[in-house]
Amino acid sequence: MKDIKFFGSIPAIITPFKNNGKENELDLPALEKLVQYQLDGGVDAIVVAGSTGEAATLNDDEYVTVVEKVVAVVKKSGKKIPVIAGAGSNDTKKAINFSKLAKSAGADALLHVTPYYNKPTPNGLVLHFKEIAKAVDMPIIIYNVPGRTGSNILPQVIVRIAREVPEVIAVKEASGSINQMAEIINEVAKNGPKDFVVLSGDDSLTLPLIALGGKGCISVVCNEVPKLFSDMIHFALKGKMVEAEKLHYQMLDLMNVNFIESNPIPVKFAMFMMGFIENSLRLPLTPIEEKNKPAVEKALKQLKLI
Repeated sequence: MKDIKFFGSIPAIITPFKNNGKENELDLPALEKLVQYQLDGGVDAIVVAGSTGEAATLNDDEYVTVVEKVVAVVKKSGKKIPVIAGAGSNDTKKAINFSKLAKSAGADALLHVTPYYNKPTPNGLVLHFKEIAKAVDMPIIIYNVPGRTGSNILPQVIVRIAREVPEVIAVKEASGSINQMAEIINEVAKNGPKDFVVLSGDDSLTLPLIALGGKGCISVVCNEVPKLFSDMIHFALKGKMVEAEKLHYQMLDLMNVNFIESNPIPVKFAMFMMGFIENSLRLPLTPIEEKNKPAVEKALKQLKLI
């Protein structure tokens, strides 16, 4: 297993599609441009094919293609940052299949959402991650996002998974509870596992989480403002909280407006307005409603992005 440390600014990158009717083919030149924009902004890793990347609507061939493209662009740039592939499923066998595809495509690590709909017990969760780790031997980030999965994985369960599955070395915490994040950090600090990392899954909670011992964020807003977001996190990690706070508040309106509708609808509209992509999504997601466009445009103008 590769020795990877997860920290800092980690965009969950969108997947660009072409507006060509029902097929909505991948737009690989736009994807390459997006990745380069992130690299130029100083990001510390990139997540491809996560929920922000509409992974649920990618077939296996498309999934491999987008992972390979991101890996290739990062490699060409000479930047030594990990590419993390979303590979989650509520079916352990499917999660293993996606993990193997990600590994074959050159990914350095995996992001696995906790199984949705099935609502497994803690024992089932531990076995789920054990089977994935046994099959691929890659670093794994747990993604706890109750708003999408319908179940919240409690701190003691997350820590138990980390202790029993050494390949699980971080969690993307999107429960929205700072107290829950703090409980994980506190328990790990006292009783291990050593070096287990807590990352924010909510852009607006990144700064307070770092103040409590978190190490960064897997981010949506980083798509739009990679340098600002990276600078904020790096200031915070160095203890320069005044500078970090200033950048946090500069981005706060954009962070919030990115969730005025289901992610990634607003961020895709924003990146379209910024000239990076066509405003194309796959059903069941649809383009942003007219009534919400002005709020996105206003947030972009405040940051001089359009």
